[in-house]
Amino acid sequence: MSLRHFALFTLLAAAALLEGCTLSHAQIRRADALVAATTAKESTCTGPEHCARPSPLLDAAAQALAESTPARPQHLVALLDASEPALVARLSLIRAARRTIDVQTYIWDQDDVGQLMLDELVQAARRGVQVRILADQLSSFGDLGLLDRLARASPNLQVRLYNPTFQEARTSPLEWAAGIACCFLKFNQRMHNKVLVVDDTAGITGGRNYQDRYFDWDDDFDYVDRDVLVGGPAARAMASSFALFWRHKRAVPLTQLRDVNHYILAHPQAPGWSAPHYDHPQRVYRVQQEADDAAWLRMHVLADSVRARHVEFFSDLPAKTEQPLKRQARQFTAHVMQMVGEARHEVILQTPYLVMSRRARHIFEHLHKEQTAPRIVVSTNSLASTDAFAVYALSYKHRKRYLKDYGFEIYELKPHAEDAAAANALASLEWVGDGRHASGEPAHDASRHYVSTEDHGLLGSHGSSRRPAPLVSEGRRFALHAKSIVVDDRFAMVGSHNFDPRSDHFNTEAGVIVYDSRIAAQVRASILRDTQPQNAWVIAPRRPVVPLLTTLNQVIGDVSESLPLFDFWPYRYATSYQLKAGCAPMRPSDPAFFSCYEPVGDFPDVALSPKLIYTRLITAFGSSASGIL
Repeated sequence: MSLRHFALFTLLAAAALLEGCTLSHAQIRRADALVAATTAKESTCTGPEHCARPSPLLDAAAQALAESTPARPQHLVALLDASEPALVARLSLIRAARRTIDVQTYIWDQDDVGQLMLDELVQAARRGVQVRILADQLSSFGDLGLLDRLARASPNLQVRLYNPTFQEARTSPLEWAAGIACCFLKFNQRMHNKVLVVDDTAGITGGRNYQDRYFDWDDDFDYVDRDVLVGGPAARAMASSFALFWRHKRAVPLTQLRDVNHYILAHPQAPGWSAPHYDHPQRVYRVQQEADDAAWLRMHVLADSVRARHVEFFSDLPAKTEQPLKRQARQFTAHVMQMVGEARHEVILQTPYLVMSRRARHIFEHLHKEQTAPRIVVSTNSLASTDAFAVYALSYKHRKRYLKDYGFEIYELKPHAEDAAAANALASLEWVGDGRHASGEPAHDASRHYVSTEDHGLLGSHGSSRRPAPLVSEGRRFALHAKSIVVDDRFAMVGSHNFDPRSDHFNTEAGVIVYDSRIAAQVRASILRDTQPQNAWVIAPRRPVVPLLTTLNQVIGDVSESLPLFDFWPYRYATSYQLKAGCAPMRPSDPAFFSCYEPVGDFPDVALSPKLIYTRLITAFGSSASGIL
């Protein structure tokens, strides 16, 4: 089939799908009536406050809220860097909920973490708590049987999917192509917010989705990520933001989705809610026990928490997905950019995808031209660590611009970063019956690897195209997923914004800005730890060997980089460096840098493969796609 015939076929398929998108009111009423009739009404709780369990986290958040006044707000703020405290904190808050739980996310998988979170939320609903789940459709809940069980698990549990493709919960490869062909702008706009709010009192936001790899539970590939727990007025702002998205017309109830509606009507018997089947039940049991252990929570979550006055939760409005160019719909994005533009001494930036939007490029270029330019440190992924090789290719294309025009110090995460491996080893331990820890053998299921990652742009889809580039080395791989900024040691932002064109113009994003030097110092130390030699390679200019040839190479490289197409020149301005044994770490601007660092190539540890070739091709031809990748 020729490309022209394939395009015509895709458009016809899209037209057919659009024609059948709408359910009749009668079909929706029938499914609603069936759900109401077959949902178990019995409560598992006969005690006060819906049998909420005690939690020092919710207690501390409630205390901060009680002590707040409009003139003197009070907040509890706890950084959730490590994956296990980030998961256990969520479980503790869910079990402590007395009235409401709202959960908003981009990815919800059906692995151990996904099943655990769902089961905890269903149990909360069954004891009387009002639970609402809002997930972006493209990367969540593709199992119609699971959605049927959720629809009828409890009258207190509601689930909606955001921006469903052709009003369905599942997106087939044909629908994927048809969505791009017929309705690209709508299809390409996603809800990327990650929020959990309990009783409008305590909330968690940041980068983590509900999937094993965000909590160091994947057998092969895990993310280095970051969340923040906030109690106080900012948590109420999270709840208000969630309500805006929940009421938006793109948040579609399950019975109004075509495939879920048809499935429910075809299965009139109540499916019930069965206990999850975990790949690693001992590991799940451990975090379940820790969630009820007040001493554990105080040590691992509250020990470094602070009481801060000035904390702001920001979120883009849902309208951003319909009017991406309107300033008021991009509230969070605009505030982040303003925050960076006001830097005077230092910006510490951590992002998985180093692809700058036009506005970000303007801000960093302006900062670099200041009489006393602030130091700009960037922690990001290498090709060896990332699962978004298409995005990395565009970052690779503009290395010279980042180093010379913006003054970036760039550190790219190694795929086997030592600190990440050490943290993963603790989170991956299994629980033996007598309370001891033991290392469990992973259950290897290659069919589930590297699917449902966050890079769902035009070139991010399904299956093998989502797998990272093969490596020369072996072992569990780590990728950076945290999105944070620290400016001048005065305030820090932790959220979902990747500081790229997609986050600026298409996805809705959310995050917390904490104006407190103590939290800023914690986030700064965490990011800088990821830039240390055992964890990252340094990107720096190539050392001149033959001056004339080096100059000629750079001239040709500059011309090649400026071309929107055919940027094939292989000898780039900058490359990756590794610290030599016996040397102390230093900045690339240090005169002794080249005596203590050795070049390790543009793509260290990456084996020759089609992915490497694709990276070069996208560098050459993909510059115009930066906004949709």
